[in-house]
Amino acid sequence: RMAGEPRARGELDLAALRARDRAGLLARIDRAVVWELPVRARLHGLTHRDGVLLHGPAGWGEVAPFWDYDAAACAPWLAAGIEQAAVGLTSLPVRREQIAVDVDVPEVDAYQAHALVSESGATTAEVRVASSPGSLNADLRRLSAVRSALGPFGRVRIDLGGAWDLETALHALPLMDRAAGGLEYAEQPCASVTDLAVLRRRIDVPIAADESVHLSADPLAVKRLEAADVVVLKTAPLGGVRRALVLAERLDLPAVVCSSLDTSVGVGAGIRLAAALPVLEYACGLGTVGLLSSDVAIPSVLPVRGFLPLRPVHVSETMLAAAGADDDLTARWATRLTHILAALTERREQEAADRLSPVAGLPL
Repeated sequence: RMAGEPRARGELDLAALRARDRAGLLARIDRAVVWELPVRARLHGLTHRDGVLLHGPAGWGEVAPFWDYDAAACAPWLAAGIEQAAVGLTSLPVRREQIAVDVDVPEVDAYQAHALVSESGATTAEVRVASSPGSLNADLRRLSAVRSALGPFGRVRIDLGGAWDLETALHALPLMDRAAGGLEYAEQPCASVTDLAVLRRRIDVPIAADESVHLSADPLAVKRLEAADVVVLKTAPLGGVRRALVLAERLDLPAVVCSSLDTSVGVGAGIRLAAALPVLEYACGLGTVGLLSSDVAIPSVLPVRGFLPLRPVHVSETMLAAAGADDDLTARWATRLTHILAALTERREQEAADRLSPVAGLPL
């Protein structure tokens, strides 16, 4: 953009952001664009998804924390976006050229769930459940339909997002296990890591830890308490691919890599993490770009017959312009980023002095 020209839709004023960036975190960033896209099927109450794309010498990075996260919780997302745009991910090891992915089944009726799984070609399905206290019967019908679509050898997993207390989990999880014809695992059935540990000892369904890893100040408690059989790794809330790799090594549990309802840019980072893990036994939750009404990349990172290839992500200026946020949302993100910059600066300073950090030596 030439000096004096009006900024494009969604384009942030980097000079104004840098004036509030006392640590120089954005020094290598030359563009910041706010995007907004509708969600095709309602997920976790969301009808739209939005975030910021940062551009730097290594390409584009994504920063898209959810709006109910405070600045401190958003700090790792900004670190991940800066890693992607300013440092890049091409130097990471590549241990596999394609990634098996699940099909994400939102809270739709049983007929739609069956059709979605049948059309995907995937052999693993992640089913959203427990949206409300009265949803159990609908959840059981959805799980039964997914099992029917997959056949006896497909894998069914459920994502609960910490929706249950321990008593509810002990009651409902066996019902869902039966309806699904056997669950591969239940992801974060309870919010508390101590409840996960108790639940894991009292039922036969494997437990996966998600929020207990990426939203916890002590993610290693999952291993210490033997609270999970599987860990879910998400690059953005863990502060980037390199930090996620370090944490995976220290947790030393089977891992599955998932997205956070990102564009192809954010999912591209997840694919890099999945490609770099020494061992990857599970299908990953990275086939989610299709849950958005559009994207910012050509071609979009979409699975074919249950697999995603490892390849560069090319952002389309035309699609980015079409996804550009309006002035109100852009202004909200400008304010929000100044708070996240301050939080990331503070967190870097704290972690640099904290030898007990689970990712010591890799400051955000």
